[in-house]
Amino acid sequence: MTSVLAKTDSTEGLNNRCLSVVMPAFNEGVTLRRIVEKLVSIPYLLEVIIVDDCSTDNTAEVARELANQFELVRCVRHQKNSGKTAALKTGFQLTSGDIVIIQDADLEYDPAEISEVIRPIVEGFADVVYGSRFMVKRAARVLYFYHYLANKALTFLSNALTNLNITDVETCYKAFKGDIIRNMNLMSSGFGFEVEVTAKVAKLNCVVYEVPISYYGRTYAEGKKITYGDGFAALYYIFRFNLFCSLNRSFRSQPQLTNRSQPLLDSETA
Repeated sequence: MTSVLAKTDSTEGLNNRCLSVVMPAFNEGVTLRRIVEKLVSIPYLLEVIIVDDCSTDNTAEVARELANQFELVRCVRHQKNSGKTAALKTGFQLTSGDIVIIQDADLEYDPAEISEVIRPIVEGFADVVYGSRFMVKRAARVLYFYHYLANKALTFLSNALTNLNITDVETCYKAFKGDIIRNMNLMSSGFGFEVEVTAKVAKLNCVVYEVPISYYGRTYAEGKKITYGDGFAALYYIFRFNLFCSLNRSFRSQPQLTNRSQPLLDSETA
């Protein structure tokens, strides 16, 4: 159950704004303002949806302040902590943009790179774009080797079952044509979203692109939340959603896929 904390109905000047940003947040009061202040200046932005997953710090208060300060920011709060996938599910259903992208509420991913991540969708080439931390790298903090191995193993197994050649299945930056993600039935919990959405995108035969991104990772002392248990859960979800979940169960209705002759924005506005 959610309660709406703040909302704006202003649509003035949104002719070329096609991007909805969904931001799940749990105990990210320290970083939330800095991320949103970066987000509100990016191209194409229509709205930022903050979903506070029943934080116990000041996240809800900061989110309320941001929604009052910026007309494109809205926030909702879960009355019970339900995990990242549940927060994303709530956020997706509140979006209205032609493109929807996920932004974590920490400082690991730079909003300044979002315009490049969504460009293949804006230009009409892609239905879905993943921002990859393992392609030709920009800035990337050197951190946990075992996390790197786990990510590579999960990505390999996911690719083996989807027949997609993705380099970074666990990336935060995933951008979708809005109708795809709003029509998807999300059934996993915790951090299971990453492999579930990849399996269902593959079933739909979406045109998928990857774009290299920077990664400013953080340590557990700095607030990192994913654990080894999440890795084992991801293994289960890879098999479940690739082998035991049909296309019809994956989507409420089948969304329209890319028409390469029709970019979302014409050359003058893109």
